[in-house]
Amino acid sequence: MSSETAFPTNAPSRRKLVAAGVIGVLIALGVVAAGITLRAVDARKLKTWTDAQAVPTVSLIEPMRDPKGPSLQLPGRLEAYSQAPIFARVNGYLKSWTVDIGAPVKAGQLLAEIETPELDQQILQARADLQTAQANAVVAGTTAKRWQALSGTDSVAQQDVDLRTADYAAKEAIVASAKANVERLVATKGFARIVAPFDGMVTARDTDVGALINAGSGGAGQQLFAVSEVKQLRVYAQVPQNYAPSIHIGTTATLTVPEYPNQQFSARVVASADSVSSGSGTTLVQLLVDNSNGKLMPGGFASLNFTLPVAADSLRVPASALVFDGRGVSLATLGENSRVLFKKVKIDRDFGDSVEIGSGITANDRVIDAPPDGLVDGETVQVAVTDKKAAAHG
Repeated sequence: MSSETAFPTNAPSRRKLVAAGVIGVLIALGVVAAGITLRAVDARKLKTWTDAQAVPTVSLIEPMRDPKGPSLQLPGRLEAYSQAPIFARVNGYLKSWTVDIGAPVKAGQLLAEIETPELDQQILQARADLQTAQANAVVAGTTAKRWQALSGTDSVAQQDVDLRTADYAAKEAIVASAKANVERLVATKGFARIVAPFDGMVTARDTDVGALINAGSGGAGQQLFAVSEVKQLRVYAQVPQNYAPSIHIGTTATLTVPEYPNQQFSARVVASADSVSSGSGTTLVQLLVDNSNGKLMPGGFASLNFTLPVAADSLRVPASALVFDGRGVSLATLGENSRVLFKKVKIDRDFGDSVEIGSGITANDRVIDAPPDGLVDGETVQVAVTDKKAAAHG
């Protein structure tokens, strides 16, 4: 047996083993370097994302001009163009009536007739008194003529002639008084016929046959009829003081009523009170509306819509863009380098979902809608591009 140690014939050389070790080290270093680089990239991305999230994102709106002008809606009430409550001028009992509510009438048309037995007897008595006065006047006149014929003779005194003449004049005055009394009672008897004062419609009948009628209005007498002229109606509305200069004589408005919600009527301002009520802060205006078709009813509620004139320097923005703080009312705008700039504004009119700005901004300002809380002057923001804006710019 040989004493020499046996070695494999294919054992790797020492140089190859060193090379393999170096390659392994390089691979390990590459893996470590790649891991460090990836973590650095992720850290930078995280920082960039965090910085981006720290910048507030805002939406921009453009102030708009309303070409049609703002509208003002006010409640109103409809009234007849002319309305006459009719009361009796004589006492008695209602003998008959000829028209009921809703009936059209002409001026002078008979509405009702009153039976006046007491007045009839007064007329008979007055006529009898007139006849008595006339008879006395005839006798006085004859006597006066006889005494005047004897005047200038020694048979009668001039004083007696003057007395007879004066008596005749007094009797003539009594006749005139009695005649006037008869004419007065006859004229009063004429009021037993209740007639329409003008062309219109009977809107009330508050009496019936046999009812006791007392002359006069108020506590003594009661209203018998009401006649209204309804071919055109008056509309009364209370206009707030700040809108009063815009609503003057000649201004038109559209009118709607609950019974015809889909139909509009045209009304025109014909008068204004030109004074402000201290209780409500409004001024009363009167409009006229045509009612020849008879659709509108006096006494009803109406809604008036006025189109106000367009102010040359006014702009409208959503109410959500307003900022109320210690500076007052302001709007946040986007200035240079995407920095916030607050501008103090003055509100002319409030329309609920939007407001009309009278001063403080221009049409070219980019206004921030619903600015985030804590936004301050000079702060940098980023603009959100909404689908609507993208579509507008696409």
